[in-house]
Amino acid sequence: MAIGLFVLAVLIQLAMILAIFLLSLSRVTGSIVAIVTVIVTAFISPWSLILGAPIALLCLVLLVTPIRKALITKPVYKTLAGAMPSMSDTEREALDAGTSWWEKELFMGAPNWDTFAQYPYPTLSEREQSFIDNEVETLCAMLDEWQITTEYKDLSPQAWQFIKDNGFLGLIIPEEYGGLDFTSYAQSRVMSKIASRSPTAAVSCMVPNSLGPGELLMHYGTDEQKQRWLPGLANGTEIPCFGLTGPEAGSDAGAIPDTGVVCYGTHDGEQVLGLRMNFSKRWITLAPIATVVGLAFKMHDPEALLGDPNKTDYGITCALVPADHEGVVIGPRHYPSGSPFMNGTVDGNDVFIPLDYIIGGVENAGRGWRMLMECLGVGRGISLPALSTSASEMSYLSVGAFAKVREQFKISVGKFEGVQDATSRIASQTYMLEAFRHLVTCGLNQGGTPSVMTAMAKYYATETMRSVVNDGMDVVGGRAIQMGPRNFLAIPYQAIPVSITVEGANILTRSLMIFGQGAMRCHPYLFDELQLLQSEDKQSALKEFDGLFFKHLGYTFNRGARAFVAGYLSGSGKAPSFADKFTRPYYKHINRLSASFALTADMALGLLAGDLKRKEMLSGRLADIHAHLFIATAILQFYEHGSKSEAERLHAEVALQNSLYTIQEAFESFFENFPNRMAAALVGFVTFPSGRIFTPPSDALKTKLGDTFMDDFESNPFRDYLKTMVYYNTESDDVTGRMENAYQALLSIEPLWQKFKKAEHSGEFEGLTFEDHVVHASQSGEISEAEAEQLINYNGLRFDSLLTDVFDEHLLEAQERYNPHTLENAVNQLTDYAQLKSEVQAAHSVESTTQANDATDNNHSEGTAQSHDASTDNIEAAAHTHESTGDANPNHGYESDGDIEMTREQDSLDERQAQTDFSDANPDKEALDHRHRDVDSTRYRDAESILNARMSSNHSRGDVESTNNIDSSDANDHHDAVERQTPDTTHWQDGLRRDESDNA
Repeated sequence: MAIGLFVLAVLIQLAMILAIFLLSLSRVTGSIVAIVTVIVTAFISPWSLILGAPIALLCLVLLVTPIRKALITKPVYKTLAGAMPSMSDTEREALDAGTSWWEKELFMGAPNWDTFAQYPYPTLSEREQSFIDNEVETLCAMLDEWQITTEYKDLSPQAWQFIKDNGFLGLIIPEEYGGLDFTSYAQSRVMSKIASRSPTAAVSCMVPNSLGPGELLMHYGTDEQKQRWLPGLANGTEIPCFGLTGPEAGSDAGAIPDTGVVCYGTHDGEQVLGLRMNFSKRWITLAPIATVVGLAFKMHDPEALLGDPNKTDYGITCALVPADHEGVVIGPRHYPSGSPFMNGTVDGNDVFIPLDYIIGGVENAGRGWRMLMECLGVGRGISLPALSTSASEMSYLSVGAFAKVREQFKISVGKFEGVQDATSRIASQTYMLEAFRHLVTCGLNQGGTPSVMTAMAKYYATETMRSVVNDGMDVVGGRAIQMGPRNFLAIPYQAIPVSITVEGANILTRSLMIFGQGAMRCHPYLFDELQLLQSEDKQSALKEFDGLFFKHLGYTFNRGARAFVAGYLSGSGKAPSFADKFTRPYYKHINRLSASFALTADMALGLLAGDLKRKEMLSGRLADIHAHLFIATAILQFYEHGSKSEAERLHAEVALQNSLYTIQEAFESFFENFPNRMAAALVGFVTFPSGRIFTPPSDALKTKLGDTFMDDFESNPFRDYLKTMVYYNTESDDVTGRMENAYQALLSIEPLWQKFKKAEHSGEFEGLTFEDHVVHASQSGEISEAEAEQLINYNGLRFDSLLTDVFDEHLLEAQERYNPHTLENAVNQLTDYAQLKSEVQAAHSVESTTQANDATDNNHSEGTAQSHDASTDNIEAAAHTHESTGDANPNHGYESDGDIEMTREQDSLDERQAQTDFSDANPDKEALDHRHRDVDSTRYRDAESILNARMSSNHSRGDVESTNNIDSSDANDHHDAVERQTPDTTHWQDGLRRDESDNA
């Protein structure tokens, strides 16, 4: 009995502690509740004081201020202040820069789903949609990335002029200055569509709207500076660039050695106060053609000419300088990873500029780093994620089309499980990127400068794009590695390092920025505590620190209690009002993981303090957790506004499982490598008491998604939707349209194609070539004449879509590719195989395979097993004859007696002479040109009639040249009819999301 009461009393005490933490009771209220509970449980069992007495004693310490400060606050303050490294003004500004948004809710471990549900889903205005449908569409049609890359090494003059005239460089500039003033989402959509056609053009338009000085002028410029520069930037008469990085400062941009010293000098013939500038900038996009240059430099005033003798070093400052200003040198170009967008150097030695060139005037001297962190961070969340999303979406469309059209081992390559492992990643990651783009631009549309969210967007979008394009290269294989105007993957693949490197190198973005800035911007107490720890007034700081520190402790214990309850008792079921049966479990997982993240982050910050700055691998894992929590919520939001079809659910499910598994593995790796093993084990036990709970997507799920990846229209609404996000076309001679044209043609005849190929693989048709088989199937009544034309038409498109480019010996000019399988050329693919085979079988009194099959069918209908056996014997005899006469490889062209059949391969005397006249041979030309029979032009006529006539001639042993008597005018008329009857392969259904339909 006594033991039972003791256990009861202890359980009550533990439940009391858990309740205090879960309810986030204040220090005073919680201490009083704890003391009362200890007293009550002491009456139940005096032995409970073993646990209760320490609890009561701790509560008394917390309640008595002098004791609390002496025993807890002062020692903690002293320890943490000594552990924290000194922080420069630049670093402090970087950490303090920007605002926070939804990422803060996830960092704090208790996301408010009501707030999440109220976020306005980004859509386009009528004006923005019109710009994308008209101006952007027109620009895309003008762009040929192969020409840009290999011939122009730049955009064409016509494209540049169109870009300037139509406001592409002023998307963010207010209308009052002549700009378009588009939302962040509209900017992202514009850049995505341009990038789907030309990464070079996209980068050229991107920079003025993100890295250019326009944003800085809008937020910090004086009225005079705005009037001077913004109208020109909006209408394209001014081309901007911004010089930040240089030979000595890349990722550590705060270490720039460029200087501006306050002094007197001459400007426009007058003696004025200004800056003597020395700078050397590298890797500056648009620099070679810029008319105005933004410069970041360190400003010094050694003579106190600005009036403050105590301030000689102002820090990083930004100025705007005309490119033709005396002493400024621009022009030499870089060549970034083979991408020919304008990129180069900006140099200046002893360049004098007036003080009013400083953006915002002298009042903003020294505020440059904060300005850059806030404004350029916004661009980081729009431009590069838009380019990455576009590259992934084009990979989805093109690789999906290829995977279905390309057949190996008698099936589409997209049906192989090994390929589906890759294509399911392409599908789910593209879905994730589109979802990610929507949530990020949703936050940017609401204003503010969420630097952590945009750093996440830049890193995880570009890295995901790298994965998608790499998978696409693996699937497409040889078709993707041969450079040329037909290649739809190689140029984006080649440009991947540019996205990974610019606007903050990815390695440092993940390992330093995301969690480093996230802790400062998203934690409710950390930044204020850090300021107090580095305060000069220790006495005053200690008083404030006492209150903050215990609020921080309460926050930490609350998140620990939440994680504990979630791990053992399933946790919070809170979710947005729109959650459904599919999404609700994921919201529950996010609640649990968010609380676990808050607890783990606090453990790391509390135990490692300043050392965490150097533990970049640990910091990178915390960044993965934080970012994928954000990504998972983006997927859920995107799914909610989508079609909610089975196909889209597959995309979302695989993407969500990938994110949850990534989060789990990041937790596990963090705990395994955390220096304090006891703390890691304790927190690991609280957060994952039963061990790993998430698994990557199953093989069965990936196979389903791999199959869906090759579907279109109602079978895969997401693919249909992607067509509205990019420059989509089905032109048969276009770099991306060629494959899509073949794919859409296949979809239009897929049942017929599958039926025909199945019969072909079963050996039901006579002949060596596809065209032989089509004519045989048509003659035997297996398919109609119209179906025969459909098959030949698609086969020609299929073959052309799979061709890669060939060049002259110096790789200077791509050669035109000959397609032997078009409707016009198909007749040349017919062979005499059926005739030869018939003759051989007749000579050996062997029944033909076709006759044997017909006999077998008849005998089956009569139900006579004896006849079936006889038919089978005849087929085996025919097969034996094939083997003995070389018909197992009929392309050898051997007759039954072993003599080489040459005359049937030579249609003219000229050809036979050419084959023996080695002095006139041109092996180089023959290697590049497809050889085909030198036939009279009159043979390029009605394909169906010629094919039928040729096959009829083969079977009747008639004169094959009789086909030349077909009237050419009839053939032309028939060809026109075929053109009209060919199914429209460019049609595709409206793929817009439900809530965007009004804007489409």
